[in-house]
Amino acid sequence: MKIIGVTGGVGAGKSVVLQYITTHYEVKVFYADTIALELQKKGGPCYQPLITLLGKDCLDESLEFNRKAVANRIFQDKSLLEKVNAIVHPAVKTYLLKQFALAECQGVELVFVEAALLIEAGYKNVVDEMWVVCAEKEIREKRLAENRGYTAERTRNIMQHQLSQEAFLQEADVVIYNNDDFEHTIRQIRERLEMYTWHN
Repeated sequence: MKIIGVTGGVGAGKSVVLQYITTHYEVKVFYADTIALELQKKGGPCYQPLITLLGKDCLDESLEFNRKAVANRIFQDKSLLEKVNAIVHPAVKTYLLKQFALAECQGVELVFVEAALLIEAGYKNVVDEMWVVCAEKEIREKRLAENRGYTAERTRNIMQHQLSQEAFLQEADVVIYNNDDFEHTIRQIRERLEMYTWHN
């Protein structure tokens, strides 16, 4: 079984790339950010440690975490973000390693795991290949404005807190350029994957 990590800056198009791959290849995909949210729900391994860290006032009426309240709490105390990540990231990695082992037992041959923070969270030693999806800064800004309604200030703030494109590229085993020509993006994906046997 081969495990491929997919990462890149906000607006680069990781989701679009993975949507194409899941449509045209027999693969299993795990989204680390979605898993992280699941593990923070009531009964999950991160739930009680996060309550201890953030306080019960970050819970909503159903005793689940209110994402807005959590964000405000972290905004007031920047050191909390590192502490939250220290709880969530190891739990996500533990979950994923179990899922990878299960997938291998099921005969799955190609697995993708996606997250913006794969490199920072130490997945370079977990995956067999690290794919970085990248696009020109102006294109990313335009996508975020049109598709998500982000203001220029919000986009700039997110980008400032992510790795630079140069830093992403330094850690990449494979680079997928995803600018305005998606046919070019598809050719890069196929060129990399056609050597395998997972095509539908």
